[in-house]
Amino acid sequence: MLKPETDAEGYLIDPIDWSEEWAREKARELGIELTEDHWAAVRFMRAFQEEHHVAPDARFVMRHLSETRGAGRNRLFELFPYGYAGQACKLAGMKRPRAWSTG
Repeated sequence: MLKPETDAEGYLIDPIDWSEEWAREKARELGIELTEDHWAAVRFMRAFQEEHHVAPDARFVMRHLSETRGAGRNRLFELFPYGYAGQACKLAGMKRPRAWSTG
């Protein structure tokens, strides 16, 4: 299997190349042990991007975790302590974000 192409910072060049297997490998590289809450965030982000053709703002992911997992507002940052853009977006196969509002 051919490894998807990433940029110098580890973001997928083409988000269509994403797979859960790729996300697991990237999580290992980032030192993240994926839990069901991680997957809930990542799968939501993938679905949002597919529907809206843009990566979701962090506040949408926080709301999703709150509504579906009963998580508090800070759960997203507990899951991805080194940043939404640097970890969550990378694992979800988003392109490198230019700027983010964390809501």
